[in-house]
Amino acid sequence: MKLKKLNTVFAVFLAFLIATLDLNAKTANADSDSSESDLPVVTLGKSLTASQRQNTIKVLTQPLNGQSYQTITVTGNDLVRYLNPSGDNFTTSSGVWSSAMIQKQPKGTGINVHILNYQGQNNITTITEDQYKNAAITAGISDANIYVTSATRIDGSGALAGVYASYAKNGGNALNQKQVNAAQDEMNTLSGITQQNKGKKGYSDAQLNNAVAGAKKEMAQQGQNISDSQIGQIVNNQIRINHLGNTINNNQKQQIIKVLESVRDSGALKNSNFKEQASQLSNSFQKDAKKLYDKVNTPKNRNLFQKIVQDVINFFSSIFTKK
Repeated sequence: MKLKKLNTVFAVFLAFLIATLDLNAKTANADSDSSESDLPVVTLGKSLTASQRQNTIKVLTQPLNGQSYQTITVTGNDLVRYLNPSGDNFTTSSGVWSSAMIQKQPKGTGINVHILNYQGQNNITTITEDQYKNAAITAGISDANIYVTSATRIDGSGALAGVYASYAKNGGNALNQKQVNAAQDEMNTLSGITQQNKGKKGYSDAQLNNAVAGAKKEMAQQGQNISDSQIGQIVNNQIRINHLGNTINNNQKQQIIKVLESVRDSGALKNSNFKEQASQLSNSFQKDAKKLYDKVNTPKNRNLFQKIVQDVINFFSSIFTKK
């Protein structure tokens, strides 16, 4: 009887031991997976040569200062999946050169984008840092540093597709496809408007992106049920605030309204994280604008302006005095 009880106790203990080891193994694997998912991800275009690939990695990982990272290769399949729904016409055999690195940051950091030179030259010809920022927030990305570069001169639209792909790798389908589609549509639209207004007095890409970020912030405050007419009013208000009334024509304004309607229809406004990120981006743009104003509005420049005004007054005074 005692032996039987002893065997039973031993069996229970053994079962407990096995369960504990199994639990520890699962926990270790979970920790390993979690650790890997937190590593920065370098996305590399499939069309890069071996030399270009190594140089691209070197450029993108320089900000890491030796920190570990993981890599994924972006192919034509990724371009088809992420870019075609917004109107592009890529095929599975399309080339990919523009590359990116995404580095997760602590909550509240916001989205920061840096276009890095490749061997001393900026090869991203069309998409701007501000456009990447706005698109990333629409897609549902939050609190991250994003670095973009290209070994060849290219518009740069494929780089963000790599970022989308990196989220899919680490989170299954972490990003909502409708939001991704809206993000790409937004980036293409804003890029097109900037190209159309290139060189125009009173226009800058920063003003446009500040207007869009401000509109998103207002939309997020009003919520998912915001109407088309309310979005139109918000856009008109942001165009006025950002002094774009003399450069943005009615067709371009309607494009912006349509993009923001797509953002609403994607379900982005339901996400409290979108509201936080949109607010942070809008505030960031405003701070940058203030820094630029402060840089120009120095006592030296004010004194120079006053001197010019006084010189003009003296000039006309002298004319009337002579008469």
